[in-house]
Amino acid sequence: MVLPLGDLVPTRIVPVVTYAIITANVLMFLVQENLGERFTYAYACTPWEVTNGEDIDQPVEVGPPVPMRVRDPDDPTGRRILVVRQRQVIEHAPSAIPPWMTLFTCMFLHGGWMHLLGNMLYLWIVGDNVEEVLGPFLYFVVYIACGLAGSLAQIAAAPDSIIPTLGASGAIAGIMGAYVVWFPQNQMRVLLFRIITVLPAVIVIGGWIVLQIVLGAGAFGQMGKSGGVAYLAHVGGAVTGIAVALLFYNRAQYMKARDEAASGWSQYGPPDPYA
Repeated sequence: MVLPLGDLVPTRIVPVVTYAIITANVLMFLVQENLGERFTYAYACTPWEVTNGEDIDQPVEVGPPVPMRVRDPDDPTGRRILVVRQRQVIEHAPSAIPPWMTLFTCMFLHGGWMHLLGNMLYLWIVGDNVEEVLGPFLYFVVYIACGLAGSLAQIAAAPDSIIPTLGASGAIAGIMGAYVVWFPQNQMRVLLFRIITVLPAVIVIGGWIVLQIVLGAGAFGQMGKSGGVAYLAHVGGAVTGIAVALLFYNRAQYMKARDEAASGWSQYGPPDPYA
């Protein structure tokens, strides 16, 4: 397990947009906790709703009833009886907005504290460097565009799925994709199993993106049939971020060279004071 803890290359700016996005996600999660699951289901993004332009406003039963034998709780001998397992229920709730708008709302919702904290940790680590290159306004536009691209990639793979999707992962994957193109040798402090060490971003982030592609390819046939990780949303967001990074590559290299010349630091981190 590789868990990033931070990078060793500071920025000259206060990343106000990154902090604002993190704050918005935390506040929205508190709203989710206060209003309950129906609010989350209402504003998550469901592929079928987007492709059909129609809101699913109540839980949906899917799949056929399945007969199975279970132990009779009233029989001490352990005799088995035949019962019919209930059909799977996919939760939904009415939304006050058109289905296409859930493409935006879903990227500020999360499925639990660990989902939220994991996403915000990655954004906190890489967001400031990318925001410094792009500037606040363009950075926010790219963040939203990567989130949309991630959701659309997931929808394209299973347009008739009624499984709600949510999370900032697609948007953050895009910011990570831009980061690894611009700063592949930036040193990142990571928890590697039980050891804290330093690895280059190309290993930490590049390896994560490759893993999403591999896992997404393996799960492609089951897309939209059950819940779980939306790998294609990660891939779609990352590809979009990489494309943006290539467009602004020269800007990033200029700013990196300028900062290194001014501070005496390099992309590998601060100079060794004992050298």
